[in-house]
Amino acid sequence: MPLALFALAISAFGIGTTEFIINGLLPELATDFGVTIPAAGLLVSGYALGVAVGGPPLTMLGGRLSRKTMLLALMVLFIAGNLLSALAPSYGVLMAGRVLAAFAHGAYFGVGSVVAADLVAPQKRASAIALMFTGLTLANVLGVPLGTWIGQAAGWRATFWVVVAIGVVGFVGVLTLVPRQPRPAGGGLLRELATFRKAGVWLA
Repeated sequence: MPLALFALAISAFGIGTTEFIINGLLPELATDFGVTIPAAGLLVSGYALGVAVGGPPLTMLGGRLSRKTMLLALMVLFIAGNLLSALAPSYGVLMAGRVLAAFAHGAYFGVGSVVAADLVAPQKRASAIALMFTGLTLANVLGVPLGTWIGQAAGWRATFWVVVAIGVVGFVGVLTLVPRQPRPAGGGLLRELATFRKAGVWLA
């Protein structure tokens, strides 16, 4: 398998880790910001809302860019969101950082899947996509527990700094290892919106 697939998987690992990392740090966050644990739990809901609201528009607008450029832009967004979270002086700023990072989530996995499939021969495309999504699986199995341990041992901000570092590694990996692919033919906002005419999309 091409090394570029591992760069995609590293980024997927970082994105998957930041999605659920808040769960194990709710008491620390609630204490630090003087809010209730249920209020701190809204940081999980805020991330989910960011995925739902930000993913589709970013994916559609990304049709104007090459896929590599789009992946790099999404990783910058992801890094910026987690950097804002790490430095957040207040609950509101932390929520903004979570939502900003979430914008990259859905679009990254959509574009990354296409890039992963194009890196290999047709008969290996399923394996390539599975390898990229291994990063997301490992995030749940290793990233979240490890991030929780770091946050409880060194403070919740340390966890976000680690996620920022993972994002930087993923960015550099995509930059150096993923080949530049041509902009998708026939792309554009109207073409993407036409997808919603299909009943199967709404059913899914």
